[in-house]
Amino acid sequence: MVNSITIAVDAMSGDRGPAVAVGAAYDALKENQALSIILVGNRGELEALLFKPHPRLHIVEAADVVRMNERPSHALRHKQNSSMAVALKLVSRGDAQGCVSAGNTGALMVFGRSILKMYPGIERPAIIKLIPSLRGRCHVLDLGANVDSSAENLYQFALMGSLMASAISNLQEPRVALLNVGEEEIKGNEQVRLASHMLAQCETINYIGYVEGTDLFRDVADVVVCDGFVGNIALKTGEGVANMLLELLEQAFTRTWYGRMVGFLARPTLLKLFRVIDPARHNGASFLGLQGVVIKSHGNANERAMLAAIRQAVKEVELEVPRRINERLDELMI
Repeated sequence: MVNSITIAVDAMSGDRGPAVAVGAAYDALKENQALSIILVGNRGELEALLFKPHPRLHIVEAADVVRMNERPSHALRHKQNSSMAVALKLVSRGDAQGCVSAGNTGALMVFGRSILKMYPGIERPAIIKLIPSLRGRCHVLDLGANVDSSAENLYQFALMGSLMASAISNLQEPRVALLNVGEEEIKGNEQVRLASHMLAQCETINYIGYVEGTDLFRDVADVVVCDGFVGNIALKTGEGVANMLLELLEQAFTRTWYGRMVGFLARPTLLKLFRVIDPARHNGASFLGLQGVVIKSHGNANERAMLAAIRQAVKEVELEVPRRINERLDELMI
């Protein structure tokens, strides 16, 4: 267990600007006395947003920013002094134990591969996230790092996802499934069917077969694997439905006096429901496969959502997730 933790936050790359990162940093420091935060970005802009000095809040200058529409290859060649790259370099040097960024996903992946390197034997990183289900939570990957994935990539994602579920959720034999258009063996494209055959032959993975999109939220599996194209659409569809439900519930319980009365009586139950399905409370996905803790926040995250991403980084540092996964991969891939 790590006693003190430092997280580097890319403060400049999100859609809402550095104010979100600064506000979330203060909230995170308030709730965790063992935490220090390094805000990476334009010093002048960040200092103007600091409403009071804090001994565990620091600024590291970064002269540039990776834009959301920027090609990852261009960023890698020309943006080595960006807030995103500098934050990752702080982790590489050991000045921080984890990095949080709301920036360009592709750029974060290529910078992560270049600066932090990959686990030995793993070809590509994958984005993994815990999503709420009926009786717990489900680890889903890949959520957007790779739009095209081979059967071997899917197999490696399953292996890393299983190890992640063991490290984060303390599951001894996580149930691993492939996301598909049906549960029958003949369903799916060639990559998915071949990956299924490979997983069925693997004695170190508790592979349970195919699941469909509705199963993500039904506690059917602990780890669900897919390529990043499918996973990103599934994730954002789920978040859109959750936001729609929250808005409809708010309208139902605020528009009329009767609705407000019912809402007041149901308030404890509604608050519990909101905590479960509110996407902001579950913000923060991990770049799995990199040799370091890297958390991708939603680009449009508000302060509450950014705080959730910082919490996720802290949790993975505390549990020493990269070291534990790397050690197990060494054993399993010999």
